Amino acid sequence: MKYPDFYTQIPPIKLYDPLSAFLGAFEDGLMEISYLECVKLAGHSCPTVAGAYLMASKGLESLYGSDIPQRGTIKVEMQKPENDGVTGVIANIISFITGANGVGGFKGIQGKFSRNNLLKYNVPIQGEIRLTRVDTNESVTLSYDPSSVMPDAMMQPLMGKSLQGLASKEEQEMFGRLWQKRVEEILLYTDDTKLLTITKD
Repeated sequence: MKYPDFYTQIPPIKLYDPLSAFLGAFEDGLMEISYLECVKLAGHSCPTVAGAYLMASKGLESLYGSDIPQRGTIKVEMQKPENDGVTGVIANIISFITGANGVGGFKGIQGKFSRNNLLKYNVPIQGEIRLTRVDTNESVTLSYDPSSVMPDAMMQPLMGKSLQGLASKEEQEMFGRLWQKRVEEILLYTDDTKLLTITKD
């Protein structure tokens, strides 16, 4: 399996998962989720997937500080409906990282470790998403805007040719490289303050 090198240069998100600890899935319940794993989940790497990863990473950092975030005890609220634009894509990534799920999520073991009803849509918040610690009720609201990282001028025409089946193999490959170059710029070389708005509630 080959993929752009920069995927593995992005720091993974470290978590403690009490359910994993209880069932012996990971020693001491300690685990890491990488950007590469999120790309596999989404089936692609794009500015939206990158933004979801950043919002999860920086949101958890804001909520937990130097402590390890506890997976499965974080409520995720989305401002927009699930079927609106890329809301569902963002929610899938953040749900994967935090362990939060909707009504169909894991219902727990004798009242412990439940993860259902932790993901909500259509919530009237002043931002794109809100993460809330269930144990302390502390929240952080985040929004993401990648417009400061402009795509290469060649990317749009190459995308058009590729979608129409008119691009050569070399042009198709160039489009993919330019697309991933923008994602790399977002994740590794852009100040987070230019991309994210973070409000601690």
